[in-house]
Amino acid sequence: MTTITEPDSWLGVELRHFAALDAVAQEASFGRAAERLGYTQSAVSQQIAALERIVGEKLVQRPGGPRAVSLTEAGTLLLRHAEAIVHRIEAARADMAALRAGESGSLRVGTYQSVGARVVPEVMRRFLPAWQGIELGLSEPTTDPELYGAVESGDLDLAFCSPPLPDGPFEALELMSDPYVLLVPAGHPAAARGAASLADLGSLSLIGSNTCSSGTVVETALRGLGFPVEYAFRSDDNGTLQGLVAAGFGAALMPLLAVTPGDERVRVLRIEPALPRRVIAVMWHRDRHRSPAARAFVEIAQAVSAEVERDLVEP
Repeated sequence: MTTITEPDSWLGVELRHFAALDAVAQEASFGRAAERLGYTQSAVSQQIAALERIVGEKLVQRPGGPRAVSLTEAGTLLLRHAEAIVHRIEAARADMAALRAGESGSLRVGTYQSVGARVVPEVMRRFLPAWQGIELGLSEPTTDPELYGAVESGDLDLAFCSPPLPDGPFEALELMSDPYVLLVPAGHPAAARGAASLADLGSLSLIGSNTCSSGTVVETALRGLGFPVEYAFRSDDNGTLQGLVAAGFGAALMPLLAVTPGDERVRVLRIEPALPRRVIAVMWHRDRHRSPAARAFVEIAQAVSAEVERDLVEP
């Protein structure tokens, strides 16, 4: 397509054009995209054609017949921008709802397992009596991208996370740090030493959590020291990892906060030299309005995390 567009013509782009482009990309069919949006097929075709005229580029490959349609390079590029714009609209809608609600609305917080077990309950115990008009909702997304996507779209107001943060409209406050330790069966020869060297890691069958931002930092550090890590098994369930260690399946490289204390079946060993600690933070959308309740939740989380970090007993 060779149409030359003036900058002002982009003012004709509408959200429905982006919705049609996204549906076509997801469904690879104008017909199925129409069903998804509740439009007629001709309406979807017209919206894509209008968008192509506005931007001056061919956005969709139309092979004809039963073959699947697909986005061109220009279409893929535009869709990335479109998704960000739609997220901002959704976040703005969430902000307006929060502004109308004042101090009697909702606060939606994302968390993950180890923080949910050791930090969040005490935060809630202090927050709920002070903010009785707020409906506090907790969720535990299964992956880091899902967590960050929910914050970007406004589905979550706050979220506990482990930096580094990905590119995006995110701001975070560090709450505490958490050392990485090695969890071994109680009868393991290294248990008597109370510590494990980096060389020990290479001789062990290691298990650990699925790759996340903080885990990537540790694995990168180990590679830089000449000790690349290969896991025999990964799980996001800390109880599963600890149970497998107790059963003698392997040794687990995991943050201390993720270890359930008081388990006589296992021993917690410090790693020498120490690895980069996992940082725990709370984050939010930097361009969104933060309600008084959200700010109070962050302050309480900061106080509780300081107490938890102080009480962590390193081996």
